[in-house]
Amino acid sequence: MRIDSKTTVVGVIGYPVAHSLSPQMHNAAIQSLGINWCYLPFQVAPEDLAKAIQGMRGLGIRGLNVTVPHKQAVVRLLDWVSPEASAVRAVNTISNEGGRLEGYNTDVEGILAALRLGVGLEKLPEKVVVLGAGGAARGIVYALTTVTDVRNIVILNRTVQKAERLAAEMENMAKGKTRIKGRKLETETARVELREAGLLINATPVGMYPNVNCSPIEVSSVFHPRLTLVDTIYNPKETKLMRLARSQGAKCFNGLDMLVYQGAKSLEIWTQRRAPVKVMKEAVMELAPQPSALGQF
Repeated sequence: MRIDSKTTVVGVIGYPVAHSLSPQMHNAAIQSLGINWCYLPFQVAPEDLAKAIQGMRGLGIRGLNVTVPHKQAVVRLLDWVSPEASAVRAVNTISNEGGRLEGYNTDVEGILAALRLGVGLEKLPEKVVVLGAGGAARGIVYALTTVTDVRNIVILNRTVQKAERLAAEMENMAKGKTRIKGRKLETETARVELREAGLLINATPVGMYPNVNCSPIEVSSVFHPRLTLVDTIYNPKETKLMRLARSQGAKCFNGLDMLVYQGAKSLEIWTQRRAPVKVMKEAVMELAPQPSALGQF
């Protein structure tokens, strides 16, 4: 990879961001495409977000991926957002079009591609439980409402008011096609809601490196063999939540495939070229060689 005065810069912002595999994945894709670009990680604290976005304009950074905790806060700092990003009020990809900052949410496309191509769920279960009510959860719940197989979504969150607000908003957006409710994330509630669920998606950062001994659900008995768990975390490659669910016979997948699919869509937005998905997947699998499904930048 050559770096010179003509090198186009793209990257990822988050807090923390040291865990991200996006630089390795995107730089492998960039090398495969043979373009004079480079992809860098930028650790940006919440209080510095506005300055970072203004810096993107000033420095001419071509594109940024956006991860925890900035996906919702960044929306108000942009000039335009796509229909999907507007619907979920969360952005994970910014494209700098000559100083005009445009926001997209490739989580929506990434989650569905990962579920079908990564997990192998050609038909999604009727009931899905989602953990979390932040930016990642918003994209996931919205994506699920576009799938006719899914009729019932339950959002579990530590702060029940956030879960209820998100559920009401998304149910209204679904126009009666999907029943969505929000409940408090606690052991007994999870046990009841998971009993008839076929799919559980963790959309929280709980358990992400370096807090690898944490889990949004701490009791293994709430899981069952008919359940598929997908965790939006990919570092570590096996979370505590995955270990607990697997101990009860559940099928478990980590976050690498969604990282690949949503990242590929971001690269296509920036370059207007078809992303080398195979190269991107090989790059992340080399760093974390384990069957996978979903993920965050």
